[in-house]
Amino acid sequence: MASRSTPPASPPPRRPVGTVTRGTTNPNRLRRMDRWIAATHGAVLRRADAPVAVDLGYGAAPWTAVELLARLREAAPRVRVVGIEIEPARVAGAKPYEREGLSFRHGGFEVPLEGGVRPTLIRAANVLRQYDEQQVAEVWERLCSRLAPDGLLVEGTCDEIGRRHVWVALGPEGARTVTFATRLGSLERPSDLAERLPKALIHRNVPGEPVHAFLRDFDRAWAAAAPYASYGARQRWIRTARALSGDWPLADGPVRWRQGELTVRWEALRPVG
Repeated sequence: MASRSTPPASPPPRRPVGTVTRGTTNPNRLRRMDRWIAATHGAVLRRADAPVAVDLGYGAAPWTAVELLARLREAAPRVRVVGIEIEPARVAGAKPYEREGLSFRHGGFEVPLEGGVRPTLIRAANVLRQYDEQQVAEVWERLCSRLAPDGLLVEGTCDEIGRRHVWVALGPEGARTVTFATRLGSLERPSDLAERLPKALIHRNVPGEPVHAFLRDFDRAWAAAAPYASYGARQRWIRTARALSGDWPLADGPVRWRQGELTVRWEALRPVG
């Protein structure tokens, strides 16, 4: 008589990759990043059959994920947003905000989506600030490996109310650009944005590093454009960007400059060594 076999035990659930962040968040904090994503990546989201955007590490409250859905749907009405948090209590607190097109999941840098779906967008804002610089490349590689073939990872840092923001845009192949975005009326000099550089660059703002040279030239061009301030901060910023474009490979133009943005090719700011 054959013995009854014991079914194999189910493997334990995998622990999410990453560590819990402070979770600080505010409504409208990521509006500049969202606006840029919708403008530059909206066409890709529209072309996708079932586009999924991930708000990775949305924090103690789900405001940024709720706002991301609203802003992206203006550009791509079929997009779905999944908020992913490594802290289970934050996921539980976000569940009441779920609706058509918006859901929340427990997870980390492994980006756990049902059915192994590859997202068309991953936004990770103010997530890597607490990590060591040496960890950034590994996190970027892990997140980029989860993207759809035409997907985009946007990783960066902003202040508490979203006036100043710097982010890196990456595709499956790696880093592409760095964008500086600010509320122009609050800006004294462009190098004020240095305190919001993403983790990959913030410790490189020292002599001999490309990002330091860029911010130096940014300030010089801003000072030289001072006469345009009489026409408003926007005109001064546009003039500054035109001057910078002679020496630095900018990836955008006046349409984005008018929004208080300026985007530079990653290769020009890549850290030395």
